[in-house]
Amino acid sequence: MNEQTRALSSRLQFIIDRQQQNLLTQGLKGLEKESLRISAEGRISQKNHPHSLGSALTHPHITTDYSEALLEFITPPQEKIEDTLDFLHNIHQFAYQHLDNEMLLAVSMPCGLNGDESVRIAEYGTSNIGKMKHVYRRGLWHRYGRSMQAIAGIHFNYSVPEAIWPLLHEHEKPSLSLQDFISEAYFGLIRNFQRQSWLILYLFGASPAICKNFFKTRPHLMKAFDSYDEFTLFHPHATSLRMSDIGYKSTNQSDLKIDYNSLHGYVDSLSAAIDTPYPEYEDIGIKVNSEYQQLNANVLQIENEYYSTVRPKQIADTGEKPTLALKQRGVRYVEVRSLDLDPFNPIGIDETTGRFVEVFLLNCLLQPSPLKSQQDQKTNNANQLTVAHRGREQHVTLQHRGESVKLKDWANEIFMELQPLCELMDQGNPDTPYTQAWNTLFARIEKQELTTSAQILAHMTEHEQPFGQFGLTISTNHRHYFKRQALSASKKQYMDELVRMSHAKQAQIELADTLSFDQYLHAYFAQ
Repeated sequence: MNEQTRALSSRLQFIIDRQQQNLLTQGLKGLEKESLRISAEGRISQKNHPHSLGSALTHPHITTDYSEALLEFITPPQEKIEDTLDFLHNIHQFAYQHLDNEMLLAVSMPCGLNGDESVRIAEYGTSNIGKMKHVYRRGLWHRYGRSMQAIAGIHFNYSVPEAIWPLLHEHEKPSLSLQDFISEAYFGLIRNFQRQSWLILYLFGASPAICKNFFKTRPHLMKAFDSYDEFTLFHPHATSLRMSDIGYKSTNQSDLKIDYNSLHGYVDSLSAAIDTPYPEYEDIGIKVNSEYQQLNANVLQIENEYYSTVRPKQIADTGEKPTLALKQRGVRYVEVRSLDLDPFNPIGIDETTGRFVEVFLLNCLLQPSPLKSQQDQKTNNANQLTVAHRGREQHVTLQHRGESVKLKDWANEIFMELQPLCELMDQGNPDTPYTQAWNTLFARIEKQELTTSAQILAHMTEHEQPFGQFGLTISTNHRHYFKRQALSASKKQYMDELVRMSHAKQAQIELADTLSFDQYLHAYFAQ
């Protein structure tokens, strides 16, 4: 038994000794799922966000992210992952009643683009907060290109069971305030996740191929890939090209030194990036011919521009900066951002994935978590890129504890740590769902052909399909699936009322504005 496993067993034993192991499953799980609206022919939608889906600014469960065509479905946090998935399913059912002849693209990497101009930037109305959301996305366009704003993924939100915190607080650092202890523990979770997040890409990565037209505006990036056919680029052993270096990456972001060793360090380092001018962005200009091109000309416009695999989160009040919310109220949950859409599931994620990610995150909390150096950050990034581009190579190696190790060996080590935790979380449940998820996914370590990325390429080969045709065919199948399912009358009434309320709330916000947009931005960044 290695040192990490002993520490994990000790911490778990502390919970078991107090007969509180039943708390382990009580963490809250929420999902944010993006999907690109496309036409029946597979082209990105040029239509406005459907009015019948509510206001993208104020609807609690249906909004847009980045582009006007990129829908985002948000579930409330639930204790049972099956309830979270049911809610996500209900949103899909409701949406398909209002998409007319359009459908949701079932894959993360978009096809059906015709250069940057085919990707409309999302609109949120005339209020100051709505304008700010739009201008932020204009800034992303100028900095990274619009095609980036058509990529879709799933964010998994997780909060540690509330009742566990007093136990761990007593066990570890009673001298800290409970809030400070919670934040410190969440940052420990985050550091461990960053060290091991490559495993999420290996198990669930679902973007091993990309349509060539994705690179129409940036053709130089095509040189890094192999040609699958005349329409498709790929790497034969790729897992998640979405999480590789083709997305929201730039020289300035790669050089950022964001501190994950403490809440204070994180807020300060992220705030510094938002306050630091960047010459390349100064050349773009902030206001050109009286029209905003970006929120500012700094390294980051706002916190969300820093693209990370996991984020510490606190629920922010309307108009409140996320870093200020964290500073004042600590960390409330973490947001995992590295899940691709699973094209073989109509809602993009299944229960097996949800249960594994939950156990994985809880294990990251329970493991000892050394502070992270800048070299650690480089190693983590290098491991992620290796797995994204060639994670299914038979003898691929990663850097771990200063040594080169086989991916399979490290994956086995992680799975061995997870097994007793799964058994504990299954106590009292004869279906043993966490252990079943463990068994299903452990098989993917020895048999890479069972991974989602491998299945996608196998399906494309079997049916002699380019990636775009694969995505369109499976999206059409999902559309038929949801069209055959009607929401219950009560759920439809509930969703209809949310639509009505969201439009009324947007109108109220727009009427209540008293500041000019210039004044609003100044006040926002002055917080």
